[in-house]
Amino acid sequence: MKVYPVKGEKKADAGFEVTESTELMQFLLDQLAHKSRNNIKTLLKNKQIMVDDRPVTQYNHPLQPGQQVAVRWERVPEEKQYRGITIVYEDKDLIVIDKHAGLLSMATHDEKQKTAYSMLSSHVKKARASNKIFIVHRIDRETSGLMMFAKSEKVQQLLQESWHTIIRERTYTALVEGEVAKPEDTITSYLKESSALMVYSSQNPAHGDKAVTHYQTIKKNKNYSLLTVNLETGKKNQIRVHLRDIGHTIVGDKKYGSKIHPIGRLGLHASVLAFTHPVSGKEFRFESQVPRKFLRLF
Repeated sequence: MKVYPVKGEKKADAGFEVTESTELMQFLLDQLAHKSRNNIKTLLKNKQIMVDDRPVTQYNHPLQPGQQVAVRWERVPEEKQYRGITIVYEDKDLIVIDKHAGLLSMATHDEKQKTAYSMLSSHVKKARASNKIFIVHRIDRETSGLMMFAKSEKVQQLLQESWHTIIRERTYTALVEGEVAKPEDTITSYLKESSALMVYSSQNPAHGDKAVTHYQTIKKNKNYSLLTVNLETGKKNQIRVHLRDIGHTIVGDKKYGSKIHPIGRLGLHASVLAFTHPVSGKEFRFESQVPRKFLRLF
């Protein structure tokens, strides 16, 4: 295993070259035999693990031969961290983040400053003032989880034009009201947004755009169910409306009829994002852990 010096860091910091395809956690466990899994999770959380000179926080970040992994034993100062987002991957073409619940993806008429877009725009401008980022897709303000942004208009267009072939998996975790009877099912309807920004569902093809949602029940009790949800289409509020359609509204979703708030937020989390890189062609898969608040109800 080749060890290399980490530029600008103290000699105590360590660097390693990746020699075979693996995931970051397993690689670190192999290289840092004196560290426990929890020790390594703390290093990741505090942005002390660098892959090709960029901080990575995701334990299952994919590694390829030739990449360099560095361990910074000194914690990143708090002021360099971002409130509301965690950058889980970044290269010259795109950024993948884990967005916290309550943060807007992009600006609205009422809020222009505190958004994932504005934070990332400031982030890329630290390297060069002319740098920009571009919206590729969105998740609702109260939904947490994985999102991707492009770092050029060209990459944005590549992603948007070939979205259905580039994206291999988008999985959400939904906490819903009541005990879902079917272990798995597919929900299909036609969705249309009203002038009041409410999305309505219909079985009439003339009354909206086709939307298809697949779900599996992974946990349940008499009060709640925890589902994994995969999107075949990506319409606005699709998961929220479809789960209401089957009589199991997402907890905390006042907009679509929920009257209970057991976790103090919307029970929806974008947990998996897998895609083929639009420029390099490499396969990436990112997974964000299900919020503990979801699991406590079981």
